[in-house]
Amino acid sequence: MWGITFVSTKVLIQNGLSPTEIFTYRFLLAYVVIWWFSPRRLWCDSWKDELLMAAVGLTGGSLYFITENTALETTLASNVSLLVCTAPIWTALLSRIFVPHEERFGSRLWLGTLAAMAGSALVIFNGSFVLELNPTGDALSIAAALSWAVYSVLMRGLGRKYTTMFITRKVFFYGLVTLAPFLLLPGADYNPAALAKPAVWGNLLFLGLVASFVCFAVWNKVLKEIGVVASSNYIYLNPVFTMAAAALVLGERITWIAVVGLLLIAAGLWLAEKKKPERRRR
Repeated sequence: MWGITFVSTKVLIQNGLSPTEIFTYRFLLAYVVIWWFSPRRLWCDSWKDELLMAAVGLTGGSLYFITENTALETTLASNVSLLVCTAPIWTALLSRIFVPHEERFGSRLWLGTLAAMAGSALVIFNGSFVLELNPTGDALSIAAALSWAVYSVLMRGLGRKYTTMFITRKVFFYGLVTLAPFLLLPGADYNPAALAKPAVWGNLLFLGLVASFVCFAVWNKVLKEIGVVASSNYIYLNPVFTMAAAALVLGERITWIAVVGLLLIAAGLWLAEKKKPERRRR
């Protein structure tokens, strides 16, 4: 679903919505809906946890989406896709530094991660290698990847204390709260008239209900179950589904280079997830 959001967001931008406007609508819709499924608890057990919730709302919400979408306006989409796909590497490095005792770090993990990264590059460029350096856009893309990595690491600790729905609701709430400073930036205009278009509200429903409400809840559950490093490697599948959606919706072609990239991603994920065989005791 997150792979398809790139195409969905592109359709909304073509219909006159700004990146800030898209983020506001999708998170606001998700926040309203999640109240039907989340307990009515308002606060965390401590102010420290409440501040951590604000941090995950910032890093996994407003900061991530604003930096990524702004980068799309200042540099090539292929640059953004490739650099944002470095999030699993940053996640592994941060986990190695801050929670080394909680994650598995072996040669298979690193080799699998690099193979999946190489495969993602092939899928993103899809036979048309165009890479132009743009310091501002590329820096924003890396900032988005780092922001998501911090979000994933912070989520690991919160997942032990609180339910998935409670955490997800907090992410949406603080994502909207921390959006306020970004509203002062250029390009943060709102165009309510565009909401009358079926293509606009249809894509907003998908982004708010599926890509935000459902996917964030599922992702936060996955982080609890298999850890931040293992789960982050599945981000490499995003370009695969973006490519498929672009082919179906936008008519973009799929080359044999992209197919090779898909195979590399699959091999990398298999290698990263493969457990080291246990030695027999003598």
